[in-house]
Amino acid sequence: MFKQPRFIAVLVCTSLMAFQTLASQPPVNTPPTSDHMRLPLLAPDRLDVEQKRLYEDMKSNVPANFDAFKIISPTGAMFGPQNIWLTEPKYGRRIWELAFTMSKDTILPDEARQVTILAVGAHFNSAFELYAHNAIARRAGMSEQRLSSLATGTRPVDLSPTEAVAYDVTVGLLKGGPLPEPTYNLGVATYGKDGMLELVYLVGLYSFVSTTLNAYDVKVP
Repeated sequence: MFKQPRFIAVLVCTSLMAFQTLASQPPVNTPPTSDHMRLPLLAPDRLDVEQKRLYEDMKSNVPANFDAFKIISPTGAMFGPQNIWLTEPKYGRRIWELAFTMSKDTILPDEARQVTILAVGAHFNSAFELYAHNAIARRAGMSEQRLSSLATGTRPVDLSPTEAVAYDVTVGLLKGGPLPEPTYNLGVATYGKDGMLELVYLVGLYSFVSTTLNAYDVKVP
């Protein structure tokens, strides 16, 4: 039989030694927490010359409908892909210029553009992309039923004929491989060769944006 006081003292000492051993070991790599940011938000006062130039360009040319969601933090830092583009402006400027160009003087109807962008965001399960363009589409009058269908990768039942063509072209491209001939021909017949080209570029652009957002696990603000 152990004497109780001595037994308790030994137990306490053993526990303390075990705790000290664990505390002295190097930390184990753990998955990022939900509030972890792989890239910190870049506040304007921390930017170098090239970053500052790109920042001012993006801030002054943000599309008007982007005020439907949070794109600039209280410190002036930009949320979403813009923050990633600022990290390395050598590449970021080219991507921003493409995105800006494709938002101006468009051939595609805005409804078809939003259907396309949301279908791409759902395909890549890109949280920020869906957050931003759900807000834009909702403000423009898109129904909750349609938003829900697009977010779950389902073809909405209430698409107009032209919107349905945009959706089918988008999904056809996202599946990989050549776009089926009937789908391509219908796209050209609906939007013309230039409009079809814009649609293809739009799918490519937002696939790129969604992939980038996912790589850096960009959170919804």
